[in-house]
Amino acid sequence: MKLRISLLLSCLLVLNVVSAQETTAPSFGKGLFNLVGKDNAWSMNIGARMQFLGTSAWGIENAGFEDPTTSMLVRRARLKFAGFAYSPKLTYKLEIGLSNRDISGASEFTSNAPRYILDAVLKWNFHQNFVLWFGQTKLPGNRERVISSGNLQQVDRSLLNSRFNIDRDFGIQLRHHFNLTEKFIVKEMFSIAQGEGRNVTSGNLGGHQYTTRVEFLPFGNFASKGDYKGSDLKFENTPKLAIGASYDFNNNAVKNRSNQGSYMKTDTGFYQTNISTLFLDAMFKYKGFSFMAEYAHRDAADPIAKNTDGSLTGDIVKVGNGLNLQTGYLISKTWELSGRYTNISLDEKVVGKGAENQYTLGLSRYIVGHKLKIQTDVSYLDLVAKNNQLMFRLQVDIHF
Repeated sequence: MKLRISLLLSCLLVLNVVSAQETTAPSFGKGLFNLVGKDNAWSMNIGARMQFLGTSAWGIENAGFEDPTTSMLVRRARLKFAGFAYSPKLTYKLEIGLSNRDISGASEFTSNAPRYILDAVLKWNFHQNFVLWFGQTKLPGNRERVISSGNLQQVDRSLLNSRFNIDRDFGIQLRHHFNLTEKFIVKEMFSIAQGEGRNVTSGNLGGHQYTTRVEFLPFGNFASKGDYKGSDLKFENTPKLAIGASYDFNNNAVKNRSNQGSYMKTDTGFYQTNISTLFLDAMFKYKGFSFMAEYAHRDAADPIAKNTDGSLTGDIVKVGNGLNLQTGYLISKTWELSGRYTNISLDEKVVGKGAENQYTLGLSRYIVGHKLKIQTDVSYLDLVAKNNQLMFRLQVDIHF
């Protein structure tokens, strides 16, 4: 209740600031309005976005459908604030989630409170191409996770992302880029984080999380940062390619998916083990055609949690491999067909599950690019130990 009151007061404060400062109305999809201090010492762009999702799924057995399920929900509802403070070299981003899916996951380690804050980060360009980040935001992990949920090529991210991503955490990131040639760009990123995910207020239970990433863009930058957007909506005139690799090491991790998943508990406290995750990915775009590939591998020093007497707790680190291949082609400036193949192969000796294969066919209608779009897809999920499944999804996405 107190948090809701705080949010209401914050909105009223923003409205009061709007009346007191110079404002401009951005074009559709670029924020609700811009604020600029009278002394030009700060700026703020305020935006909002919503996603409405409907899903139907059926089990498949003996060539027949069974156990149909349906759901409709506000998948995402968010407020976004961005700008600079004091100097254009010091920027910030604040993103707040309001839907149930955005704020779920309350626990004793988040003060049993909804997890409203998605991003709260400062970015300081302190020297040439060096930028220091401080706060809570996405770690430099797999490409698909770093792509905003509002810029996805299909309704939602792949199974690889849901099983292996390292999402958001609180810490420090150092980023840098340089040119090998006139066009060839190399980007480097390094992060030290708490290692238990976002909005943790009672930690640090284990060690820390270390992430490093390098990217190669041999043909130069994509138009409008398209290496981190689904679909080739800019219709690149020349081939553009980005190749990336990330390595994440979570020292004495206490969750079963590195900094994600569930806490692993024992009879005396928390089970700790070193977890490492490797990501390899690529993005290619040319004249309306796009292709994205990702590979993930996760391992742990000892993935099976044990009590002090050696008995098993039932908690297991989700170790294994994932592969995701995704492509799309814009048949016009507003219509796109896309396809995806995802394979998840968790270590059967450890996790006790067979492989998963998911095949997805998608159709998107871009009314105002990613800012106003309708997307639908059909997926077939091939499981070893369970009945196969068929899933249909329809989503409307709007950004102000």
